[in-house]
Amino acid sequence: MSHRNDVAPGTLAVEIGDGTVAVEYLDGRRVTYAEPARAVGGDVRCQPGKDVHVLVTDEAGTSGVLVYVNDRKTHDDILADSGVGRVLLSAGESTELFPGVRARVDGHAVVVESEGAVPGRVLVFEEDELGERAFELGAEG
Repeated sequence: MSHRNDVAPGTLAVEIGDGTVAVEYLDGRRVTYAEPARAVGGDVRCQPGKDVHVLVTDEAGTSGVLVYVNDRKTHDDILADSGVGRVLLSAGESTELFPGVRARVDGHAVVVESEGAVPGRVLVFEEDELGERAFELGAEG
């Protein structure tokens, strides 16, 4: 069995366009989240079994930190080289991803919460091989 650990995120370049969000990893690769983010005022309960990525940007929306929640597939070294962070949580556990942004596990679902004190944007991406959903926390729904 392979072991996975929490990995601290680095600061990544972010480009927010019309309905898309692109993140440039420290190793030069780029990922684009193409699903437009739906504004929500409260927290987001992600569907069980989905990959959950949380992006917190600066006020200008040009840089930020990206954290994978409960990703057990990606090797620690790959995450460290890319600048993407990871937290691993068990049922009932929670952690602060960024000041004012928390993730917790409720049953088999990841729940991401924002207190609204974040100076930038809080985006949550939920995806698997069948599709993607995106949310912006702290925005009026």
